[in-house]
Amino acid sequence: MRRPLVLALLGAALASAATVTAVPSGATTAPDPREPRHGATSAQRALSTVQGLLADVPSTTRRATAARPEVSLAMRDLFVALPRLDATDRRTARHLLARPTDGASDPLGDGYAVPARKSCRGHVCVHWVDSTADAPPSRAWVRTTLRALNSVWAAEVGDLGYREPRGDGHRGGDARLDVYLKELGSRGIYGYCTPERKVKGHKWLASGYCVLDDDFARAQFGAPPRQSLRVTAAHEFFHAVQFAYDYGEDPWLLEATATWMEERVADDVNDNRQYLPYGQVGAPGRSLDRFDQRGFSQYGNWTFFEYLSSRFGVGVVRSIWTRAGAYPGAGHQYSTTAVKGVLARHGGLLATYRGFAGANTTTTHSYEEGHGWPTAPVAATWRLADDHRSAHTRITVDHLASRNVLVRPDSGLRDRRWRLKVAIDGPAAATAPAAVVVSRTTKGLQRQAVTLGDDGRGTVRVGFSARRVSWVKVVLVNASTRFSCWHRTTWSCQGRARDDDRHFALTVTAVKG
Repeated sequence: MRRPLVLALLGAALASAATVTAVPSGATTAPDPREPRHGATSAQRALSTVQGLLADVPSTTRRATAARPEVSLAMRDLFVALPRLDATDRRTARHLLARPTDGASDPLGDGYAVPARKSCRGHVCVHWVDSTADAPPSRAWVRTTLRALNSVWAAEVGDLGYREPRGDGHRGGDARLDVYLKELGSRGIYGYCTPERKVKGHKWLASGYCVLDDDFARAQFGAPPRQSLRVTAAHEFFHAVQFAYDYGEDPWLLEATATWMEERVADDVNDNRQYLPYGQVGAPGRSLDRFDQRGFSQYGNWTFFEYLSSRFGVGVVRSIWTRAGAYPGAGHQYSTTAVKGVLARHGGLLATYRGFAGANTTTTHSYEEGHGWPTAPVAATWRLADDHRSAHTRITVDHLASRNVLVRPDSGLRDRRWRLKVAIDGPAAATAPAAVVVSRTTKGLQRQAVTLGDDGRGTVRVGFSARRVSWVKVVLVNASTRFSCWHRTTWSCQGRARDDDRHFALTVTAVKG
């Protein structure tokens, strides 16, 4: 689900709700992760989360912050949890997972209250009602929605080559993808898709349906309705596509790539820029595979896939999903393993992630549309001078994260022989440490990787004359993808990172010659 930055404060029950992560099909070792020790409790949490989400909680515009868990993934988690619920809770869950055409008899009150209409074209059917708060503003808006969805299908399945959503038999009338228009903006929700029925013979593939807001009113979403429709359709349709790969995949990969897809289909809208401060462009110390149930990290990290696709082609993301897929011929791997496997053909994850971390310190020069983006903040800033030539710090870095230090030459260091010696004492090579030095010079930006030995130590010298150098940024990287899997977390493989809080000692010294 694309989540707006909404102003409304939600109730205590919603704030305390926790999302339960489905198990990716890539499990290769561990006790059966699909049968958690506390299955009933986790399943009940999934149920209470969706109950809170679909409650009538009013909100205002999307451009402020508040806590609201993820609808598409919460619905996915509830779908996975069904077998672990008792009969009463399972009946409640099925009502929540039901299509809006469940009707006025729906005891939960989240279905249509009047008979629905349907309009089909191409690969999609749009369902709507003519009255009540769920009614779209006009029949023309229904046609606009239908055109937008078929355009998204053509882009994502036709042009980019992704698997099409699995057919749902005759549910909704025929096997085409069903999309329902419903008043969601009052709850701070753009739309969502949910898996509905497993594909026979494939435990982790599912057909599904989607629900979009009925009008994307500017008053609720803060943008022209057609723009909100386009980016939401691009994002949510890609969730339906993902269900054809592995609906149980790690949540950060589901959301980060769906937000990246907005850039492919609705590039001119730039709605995903609102999430940049929450991903690694704005918060490099937060791990790449972080999934924040009531936050925005997973949306902001679309930039990682933008970095990959701008260097290796847009097909690199499809290759990752093929490795993550749970169908015959796919890789059956969990998220970071799939990423690592694909990047092995492009210089490796460590070198690529190091480059990504460095690029985020100079976004204007690193991304095609990076002008106006924020740049990754620094953990420390130093100015070295003739009478203060050295500085030292110790910094901890979590897995798949980085920290930055900015060093400036004092105006008195004008001799062209001044150099900056960067000495790093990092963790052992097995934990995948890395570092890069980025310099702003009169000749433009210069980047130099720091070679770290097996003991994590490395040294490099770069120009530091104030005549030529404005600043130097040292980027300390922890590219570890080592996990102890299946602990019911929201990280990769529901695991616990083995290499968090790794220490880097950094010493910088201005030297002559």
